[in-house]
Amino acid sequence: MEHANTPVEVAIVGGSGLSALPLRGAVPLDPVATPHGPVAGITTGELGGRRVAFLARHGAGHAVPPHRLNSRAQLWALASLGARVLVSTNAVGGLLPTQRPGDLALTDQLIDRTTGRADTYFDGEQGGVQHLPFAEPYSRELRERALASLQRLGERVHPDGTSVVIQGPRFATRAEADWHRAMGAGLVNMTQLPEASLAAELGLAHLNIAIITDTDTEHGGGGEDTSVTAERVFAVMAAATPRLVAAVQAIVADLPLDPPGAPMLPGEVSAGILARPVQPAAE
Repeated sequence: MEHANTPVEVAIVGGSGLSALPLRGAVPLDPVATPHGPVAGITTGELGGRRVAFLARHGAGHAVPPHRLNSRAQLWALASLGARVLVSTNAVGGLLPTQRPGDLALTDQLIDRTTGRADTYFDGEQGGVQHLPFAEPYSRELRERALASLQRLGERVHPDGTSVVIQGPRFATRAEADWHRAMGAGLVNMTQLPEASLAAELGLAHLNIAIITDTDTEHGGGGEDTSVTAERVFAVMAAATPRLVAAVQAIVADLPLDPPGAPMLPGEVSAGILARPVQPAAE
């Protein structure tokens, strides 16, 4: 396998249930070297008229659990291929009665309840200390464009949502779910952080598409049990995958040629991160 030399415009990270995209001229890349380890499984090609790189967050066969993901390496590798925009997808639980399994949501805010994850490139060794502005984890302009794209597809979509990111891999207790709602969260997930903060450090304009797979610890209307189990999550995702693929394709096609808004860090800072020396990727 050969590395593709043409820089990509958009990086796409697929969550649970989105393990592949129908890329035109798809090229599987050799492992991409980063200072945080090699990243295998990236495929480049064309989607929606744009040059993209796709990576399944959990690896082949959904083998890597949320707390073991090497997000620093994954995001670094995608940015090093030239991407300036990140589109991420996540399976999430819904905490509000207005949310139904199968709905889409465009996440705009995050609450971090993870522990012990490598969540910055500025760890005091290389690059010194940088205090990241993070009031808006995701791009408002990209959310507005994505909302229009999804509405044209006839999707039931929530235009925003605050996601509490838990450590995993276990799901929440009922008491924790009540606490998360009291915090102001409407969604619950295990992988949106540190991915979003690392993307911000790299200066990527970021859009998140969340698909609601369950009602967390609550039952649905009429007594139907729609509370979270792994089996329910994957069943909803399997049914929704064609919709999610169509949604990502439509959104990518509608992205602006230049990412909206200024990077959260100055361009020279994010460029300096990517200029750090790396070890060759393992064969």
